[in-house]
Amino acid sequence: MRAHVLPALAALALTPVLAAQTPPAPAAHEHPMPPAPARPATALAVIDVEGQPLAANLQRLSDALELLGAPLPAETRRALAPALQARDARALQAILDPHVLLAVHINPEARVKAARGPAAAVLQQNGYTPVVVKVANESGGTQRLRIVSAQSGPVYAGMSKLAGDRMQQPHLRVNENTEGRRDRFLELELYAAPPMTPNLSGLAVEYVIALIYSTDAGLREATLEFDVGQGTQDLGFRAEVPVLFNIKPAVPVRLLVLDHDGMPTTGRFQFTDQHGHVFPAQAKRLAPDLFFQKHIYRAHGETVLLPPGELTMAYGRGPEYRWLQRAVTIPEPVAAAHDGRPGNTPGAAGGHGPPPQPPEFRIEVRLERWIDPAAYGFFSGDHHIHASGCAHYTSPSEGVEPADMMRQVKGEALNVGSVLTWGPGFDYQQQFFRPTTDTLSEPLTVMKYDIEVSGFGSQALGHVCLLNLKDQIYPGATLSRNWPTWTLPVLRWTKQQGGVGGYAHSGSGLQIDPVGAAKRLLEKLDTNKDGRLDAAEAARGLLPEPFAAVDADGSGAISATELQASHDRADDQLPNYAIPELNSVGAQEIFVTAALGACDFISAMDTDRIREWNAWYHLMNCGLPIKASGETDFPCMSGTRVGQGRSYVQLGKGTKLDYTAWCRGIAAGRGYVSDGYAHALDFRVNGRPSGDEVPLASAATVQVKATVAFSAETPFEPIYGGIIPVTGPRHVGDTVIKREPGATDPVYQRGLRKVELVVNGRVAASREVAADGRGHEIEFSVPIERSSWVAVREFPQLHTNPVSVIVGGQPIRVSRESAEWCLGCIDQLWRIRGTRIATNERAEAERAYEEARAVYRKIVGESPSTR
Repeated sequence: MRAHVLPALAALALTPVLAAQTPPAPAAHEHPMPPAPARPATALAVIDVEGQPLAANLQRLSDALELLGAPLPAETRRALAPALQARDARALQAILDPHVLLAVHINPEARVKAARGPAAAVLQQNGYTPVVVKVANESGGTQRLRIVSAQSGPVYAGMSKLAGDRMQQPHLRVNENTEGRRDRFLELELYAAPPMTPNLSGLAVEYVIALIYSTDAGLREATLEFDVGQGTQDLGFRAEVPVLFNIKPAVPVRLLVLDHDGMPTTGRFQFTDQHGHVFPAQAKRLAPDLFFQKHIYRAHGETVLLPPGELTMAYGRGPEYRWLQRAVTIPEPVAAAHDGRPGNTPGAAGGHGPPPQPPEFRIEVRLERWIDPAAYGFFSGDHHIHASGCAHYTSPSEGVEPADMMRQVKGEALNVGSVLTWGPGFDYQQQFFRPTTDTLSEPLTVMKYDIEVSGFGSQALGHVCLLNLKDQIYPGATLSRNWPTWTLPVLRWTKQQGGVGGYAHSGSGLQIDPVGAAKRLLEKLDTNKDGRLDAAEAARGLLPEPFAAVDADGSGAISATELQASHDRADDQLPNYAIPELNSVGAQEIFVTAALGACDFISAMDTDRIREWNAWYHLMNCGLPIKASGETDFPCMSGTRVGQGRSYVQLGKGTKLDYTAWCRGIAAGRGYVSDGYAHALDFRVNGRPSGDEVPLASAATVQVKATVAFSAETPFEPIYGGIIPVTGPRHVGDTVIKREPGATDPVYQRGLRKVELVVNGRVAASREVAADGRGHEIEFSVPIERSSWVAVREFPQLHTNPVSVIVGGQPIRVSRESAEWCLGCIDQLWRIRGTRIATNERAEAERAYEEARAVYRKIVGESPSTR
């Protein structure tokens, strides 16, 4: 197993590099570091400059150092006070220059050179050390000064641009380690937060602060370089300064992680300082810590390197737990006792042997659950996580290994993690596949490597997740090459080996383009080519809204503008009848494979919720047994954490989890999907749970009961529904793009959630329930006139899989319009993506598409209109 203490683990210390002073003699028990290299006493040049602006600059610098927890020495502050009052520029420089580590000169042509200052070069391992930089600026420019080093920057390479942009962390891709260098122990930044400024002032001389972070301890040389823009470095390497640093070691902090029941477990931790720095430094992380996450995971007894100082520690274990915070103070490291005589170490046999280890610093945490679904027989899982691609690096390895993914799964209290090998890194990651669960699995935390067809094969017709495979390579294929180019054969092959299959990130491609959709509808229905649709023409097709609603001006005819506006309104409605674009990688070919019995589930909880659930509703309205399964698509749709989208499957109470049974529970719809902050722990219709049927001889009223619970600590963000994006409800629940906040949901504002009873896609009743971390029993009575599906939801956090209520033995046939919508989706998909199917497969695909159309045409004839 990989060691859990890495040199990239970071911490907090903010220790200023100040003037070298004679240190006191070490106490007998201390083991001082090797002394920093002595600096010549050569003073920096004193530059003529007006006193008032320099005094203001130095006052801000002094304030900033104090804010950073690294104030100037008391004697220096005392000497500065009268010089600041007198605005004596020469005295100010003379007082501060001994504390300067680096001196920068910018000539009139804005060429930059740098030199070493007189201060001692002492850093703190895994902490940000402020150093003082003197800038002589003959150019008078107000550019932004930069500090760089060949020894700084990320230790990894390969994060995709799309992933960096989605996570709003594009800086993690800057200066990636594409050359595989092993000497990147520094992280550098110029401190630009108030009271300092991001740009130079233009003054002839001013002082700035650089923050230097080191993952190493001991003596390390680095070459630092300054510029004020590309190509401004002076010739002959004069902008570069080699510095030999004396780096004090960090403190190994042992974390004792106890679960709510007192048993050792794995927790999620996030260490921050008051200035927003996250520790370990993200750019310095390699597995098991992931550089694109702000937090880390540690099992009971594992360590993290932190420097002396104060920081805030947040800790928890996924959304079923409280996310707690407390301040922690890391003490100065204590060396082992020693009386100074070689070989005479207290405690060693005969006075000889290695010195004892210094006493370690420990932090014990007791995690707090607010909900325990397993106590009700529900076991959580995320069927879509990746160990390579997207945010994962490609160097120093092609993604990460099973132990690293198990740490993520267990640290979020998931019972099941399905790690899907896909296009990026397929050839490397496929070695971890086993027909059964991974050997790292535990009785109640299981992990299995399976497949997502993405980045190869049938991806253009929708990415599919293939679970519980016994064989990961399609017959006749070589690794990820030569797979079918449409999804039906792959899903049928999955079922043949006892697997479960469905579509990933379903909302991708289900977005509505009002202009394009209106144009297609006009071209199809406008028989007299007058650019408008009268009632007779409109009746030949499926409008996004009833005719009267589309005909906003009441003219008796629908214009292109009115049709576009109707499509735009429909995008915020659930359900809606606007035909989506079907031009991406989500639930695209599901309308074919569901009709032909090859698809088990539609993924939910990681894309726009209306688009996910709208497609699901229409399929269920046609009587097709498609279930919902929660996913994250980590770290592609989101790299925040695994288990952002979850499936909770009812398996009964037990002490050992069976992956095959869990996957079959997904296919049978025996549970609910959630973000983990919302739960439906006992949903029943006439006593029957999700995935079951209630037979009725004739129309009757059924009783619906549920126990629901909502966290009081749900993040107040658009993806959880508390805030509606400025673009409207259509983007609520999307984890891909961080939406600009708009209105606040009034129910959330009151600390409540609206639980809705859904019958055939329509809200039949609702109750408001407190989001207080406690279970609440709710009941509904609802009349059922014909065969229907019944579920409970809380938009956008929670949806149960339905109970089917079968009246008089008849199949569910809810809506003619739902079947027409599915037909329209097949036609649009074939129009836009049919040519992406390989020529030698296209004839078979065309036959299958027509077979699916026939299924829906039959359903159209068997279903009533709901308009």
